[in-house]
Amino acid sequence: MNQSIIARDLVKTYRKGEVRALDGLSLEVSEGTVLGVLGPNGAGKTTCVRVLSTLIRPDSGYAEVAGIDVIKHPNKVREIIGLSGQYAAVDETLTGWDNLVMFGQLYHLGNKQAKTRATDLLEQFRLTDSAKRPIKTYSGGMRRRLDLAASLIVKPKVLFLDEPTTGLDPRGRQDMWNVINELVSEGVTLLLTTQYLDEADHLADEIVVVDQGKVIAKGTSDSLKTQVGGDRLEVSVQESDMARTQEILERIGGQQPHIDTDLHRVSVGVIGSALLPEAVRSLDNAGIKILDLALKRPSLDDVFLSLTGHVAEEESTK
Repeated sequence: MNQSIIARDLVKTYRKGEVRALDGLSLEVSEGTVLGVLGPNGAGKTTCVRVLSTLIRPDSGYAEVAGIDVIKHPNKVREIIGLSGQYAAVDETLTGWDNLVMFGQLYHLGNKQAKTRATDLLEQFRLTDSAKRPIKTYSGGMRRRLDLAASLIVKPKVLFLDEPTTGLDPRGRQDMWNVINELVSEGVTLLLTTQYLDEADHLADEIVVVDQGKVIAKGTSDSLKTQVGGDRLEVSVQESDMARTQEILERIGGQQPHIDTDLHRVSVGVIGSALLPEAVRSLDNAGIKILDLALKRPSLDDVFLSLTGHVAEEESTK
């Protein structure tokens, strides 16, 4: 299968080299597929998108999109890609219709073609009824949909979505997922950055996990989960029993458990169903009352925690 996106050893630093946003990052995206770039804030996801979409130049490394060198021929790359960032890049004083027509004209579509494309996109994104309203009256979800519509004004071969559902409510996220699935079914190649593990699980054909500017793991969702191995035991107990529960599960599971203080829950991976009776007996012998107990298959959350030592929602210190 042909590769629509190739990045090799990308390096990008800021503050005179003090901050390495990209530290030798490499990835590939096959034509007509979705690559989920997964990582916490500050991991380098947005910088990667900015390099590949020609917004910034890397300090070193190589990248191409649809066979075009992004450093040598940025203008040619811009003709075939779409980009939707974390924040809607629309003019709040204009209507949704006017925004899309303006984007079409900026891409030299011509007035008639720009209006036709604006009409089609407003219908596709269920914004026809709001077309003549100023953007400042739109909800967050409507703004995100309009921003994505603007990125599709020239029917791109390759689309970059940088955390497209950030700030959306559950319904807004599901709407955006539906739109993304439709685009992929039409043959668009998509690089999607996200810090939502369920989003990567749902949308991506392949996933790369990025931390501190490097790809630290890659594969399908199932193959990454297999790397963790075994099942995950989650035990909810009273707050006063949290410390002892942690000690018992660490001894049985052979690794440091994860503690959720808000839910009074202790969980440990790689424990396996065979060790479940031992865990229950040990907790019972210690006089610990089990409020809830579940044995779960590894999730992408478990994969990320295993690979990085922290959860995906944590802020980077960079």
